[in-house]
Parts: sequence; structure tokens; C-alpha cells
Amino acid sequence: MGRRRGGSGGGGGGPGAGAGIGTAVSDRSYYGRAVLKEPVWTPEVALYFWLGGLAGISALLGFGARLVGNHRLARSSILASFVALLGCPPLLVADLGRPGRFYNMLRVFKPTSPMSVGSWVLTGFGGAIGAAALSELSETLLPAGPPAALRWLRALGRPAELVAATLGLPLATYTAVLISDTSVPVWHEARHHLPFVFAGSAAASAGAVAGALTPPRHSGPARFLAVFGSLLELGAAALMERSLGERAEPYRRGPASEAATAARVLTGTGAALLAAAGRRRPVAVAAGALILGGSLAQRFAVLRAGPPSARETRGDNTVKALPGELGRPPRRRSLR
Repeated sequence: MGRRRGGSGGGGGGPGAGAGIGTAVSDRSYYGRAVLKEPVWTPEVALYFWLGGLAGISALLGFGARLVGNHRLARSSILASFVALLGCPPLLVADLGRPGRFYNMLRVFKPTSPMSVGSWVLTGFGGAIGAAALSELSETLLPAGPPAALRWLRALGRPAELVAATLGLPLATYTAVLISDTSVPVWHEARHHLPFVFAGSAAASAGAVAGALTPPRHSGPARFLAVFGSLLELGAAALMERSLGERAEPYRRGPASEAATAARVLTGTGAALLAAAGRRRPVAVAAGALILGGSLAQRFAVLRAGPPSARETRGDNTVKALPGELGRPPRRRSLR
């Protein structure tokens, strides 16, 4: 099969003659292939993004509730954060393939690497929220006070809550920075909006869970956070798609479109229902379930938009090299 060249003969009259590196010369990319490889992230990644956001903002909500003396809401939020965090390491290891790879990411701290920073944030947050949850459980299960050997645990509770709250927002949003720090157009071009989408989604889910677990007379701040987070998520997602222009096509058709539509419907319905629920706990539980479903669907929508966006990095949608700049594809070497 003949290979398409940019010019004829020695090449003075080709379409790309005299042009610099990166000039488009045809309607194809290098040998008809997409420039980028499709991201191959499994569903476990979307679940990890979702649970990490829920855990991070729940810790922040719990610390805020503690500061204003709402100890019942603080307890629900801290324990919800801890339970959500328990699912994160198995999901992360399932995506990495083996536990040793997570350990390897902790051998070096690179401030310029979102994955390195995120690994350390997850580790620090896990220790802090674990100590805070154990302290909370000791106060609940042992109201008369823990044994002398465990009194240090109760004293550690409040400082641990502060550390978890400090790391909560970075944990909820570093995943947005992680995927936008790639060459996939639909992610990279949304780098200014994705952190707000993830933060709003995490706030909505954290408020929804705390609102369902806490008695109505104590859950007002959680319900407010759920509604506010839902509005932030929906608004930021709409602005993101508008700013992407033609690059937002994966959100308009295909698997990402289905997930994005589900996110809008579930989150919007849940927020409206929760705003109208008042102190009716059964309604708050139902609304919270809708918001949680919408938050999870939003993560799937963002991740599913990546592969089709990478496949479109061909033809006039990307920068191509001139003939001769990349050379011919490598030939297979004979084993003889």
C-alpha cells in the first residue's frame, strides 16, 4: 500500500512546503490514527471519585457543625466520612492492579503531580478521619468515659477533625485537577470548570447523606449544603459544556450524554424535593438518594466523555506533523 506524501518528488510543491513543524498537511493525522490514546479507566475510578468527594466534604461539614455546637450533625458527618473513605483504598487498588503501586506513589512527594499530591492527601486524610471517627464512637458507646488506656483517643478527636477538614476540600477536588492535567481535549479545556463541578457534586452528596442520617431539628445546615451543592454542580456543568463549544460533543451524544442527562434529572429533582421537604425526614431521605445518584452519574459522565474526545484528535481537530518530521512507522525486525 502506498503512503500519502505531502508533496511530489523532492518536495518543493507539496501543500506543506516551507511550513514549520506542526503545520497541517492533509485531512488525516499521522497514518490515519488518532493522536491520543483513549483513556482506559474502569468504573472503579468513577466510584473512587464519588466516594472521595463525599468523604472530604462530609469531614468539612462535620468540623463546621462542631464549631457551632451542633454535635449531632457533627457525629453523622464524621461517621459518614469515615465509612465513605473505607471504600476508597480498595477501589484505587483495583484500578492500579496491585497494592504495591499505591505504595510506590508514596515514595516521593511531587508538588507538580496531581496524582502524587492526591495520594498523600488521601493517606493523611485517612489517618485523620479514622482517628476522629474512633474518638466519636468512643464518646457514643462509652459515655461514662473510655478506659485509661484509650483516653488519649478521645483527646485526639478534635485535632484529628481539624486535619480532616483541612484536607477535605483537596481530597474532593484533586481528582478534577488530575484528569484535566491531561491532553484529552474535553478534560483539559474544562480545567477551569471541572473543580467546581466536582466540589459542587461532593457538597451535594455530603449534605444529602448527613441530612438523611441526622434528626430534622439538627439537619438544617446539611439540607442547605445539599441544595447549594446541587446548584453549584448543575451551574458549573452547564458553564463547562458551553465553554467547550464543539469539544462538548461527547456530552451531547453517546454514553457520556446518557450519564450527564441522568445527573441533571436526578440532582435537580432531588434538590427541588429537598428544598420543599422542610423537616419531613422521609422526604429528605428520598431526596438525598436522588442527589447521591445524580452525583455518581456526574462522575460517570465526565469519565465517559474522555474516550470519544481522544478518538476525535485526528484530521483538522488537532495539530499534525509534516511528512518526514515523524518518519515512517517502525518496521518489524526479522527474528532470523
